Amino acid sequence: MKYQTRKPALILLADGTIFYGKAVGGKEGSAFGEVCFNTGMTGYQEIFTDPSYYGQLMVTTNAHIGNYGVNDEEVESEGIKIAGLICRNFSYHASRADSDGTLEEFLDKNSVLAISDVDTRALVNYIRDHGAMNAVISTEIDNLENLKKQLAEVPNMNGLELASKVSTKEPYFFGKEDATFKISALDIGIKKNILRNLAERDCYIKVFPYNASFSELQDFNPDGYFLSNGPGDPEPLTEVIETTKQIIATEKPLFGICLGHQILALANGISTYKMHHGHRGINHPIINLITGKGEITSQNHGFAINREEAEQHDDIEITHVHLNDKTAAGIRMKSKPVFSVQYHPEASPGPHDASYLFDEFVASIKKHKLETA
Repeated sequence: MKYQTRKPALILLADGTIFYGKAVGGKEGSAFGEVCFNTGMTGYQEIFTDPSYYGQLMVTTNAHIGNYGVNDEEVESEGIKIAGLICRNFSYHASRADSDGTLEEFLDKNSVLAISDVDTRALVNYIRDHGAMNAVISTEIDNLENLKKQLAEVPNMNGLELASKVSTKEPYFFGKEDATFKISALDIGIKKNILRNLAERDCYIKVFPYNASFSELQDFNPDGYFLSNGPGDPEPLTEVIETTKQIIATEKPLFGICLGHQILALANGISTYKMHHGHRGINHPIINLITGKGEITSQNHGFAINREEAEQHDDIEITHVHLNDKTAAGIRMKSKPVFSVQYHPEASPGPHDASYLFDEFVASIKKHKLETA
């Protein structure tokens, strides 16, 4: 181990509960955010760089983190997006032939505080019982009262707009310019593997900032539109919701993932709500109501759409349901080639059960082009 003596650290939850651990490496200080947990056994680098996790303190339920290091190709965005890391056992060595460095080096490069030696099983059970809440991880264990005061000032995730914090500032292109299909993608926290999946299916994508107008998206003359995943509460994104309504009116194919799914629901008058502790992991069971087949999926969201309102909507059909809690995990419009899901078909390193959704999106684009030719 690189550090023989590590500083004591703590996790202070908003309700005053404290868990103890030790700082990873030599980094000191404090990090604030909403505490959440992910049950994935692998893929920690993809989790840490997922823009949907912006502003959150990540508890990893897998007992060992960092053991295979990091690889420059296995990122979902530019840099780490989590606010801090909480784990049980942290590995300072990268036991993989194609590793580009250790996780410790990656965290230090991104100035992310991490603490280990935490009873993560007890912490996760507490979150499951009491719900996701704001927290602070800190090496300032003798400054508890000040930490409590600072924590009380951290805004609640409910009502918090975060897409602007992770969206691109300027439009950019992805894929081959001579591809068959053109996609206008609205970046409200997009993952790189979504773009890779679209590009692999002969799509050329122009990625726009979260606040791009409909006319800007339309000027690319796309064959279809895409609404990305992303962090925070969807309801404050009123401009994005209005843009989505305008996209729907074009009757061109539209596909939304996670935050994009919630935005599509809001654009159809279906409300959203903050979940007790959310869905985060790579083993979530989904039933596809159209095919009757089950899917094991990767999920990462703390908000969901109102299933009852979706069921009562004249132009909305629920296509997928989460088998654990029966939440609506997918919808489509009956009158238009518009659909969305509340999970990640692009999941890397997996599972890949839902990658067919990209094929369905491209198929709907082909069909629309033939019908309007």
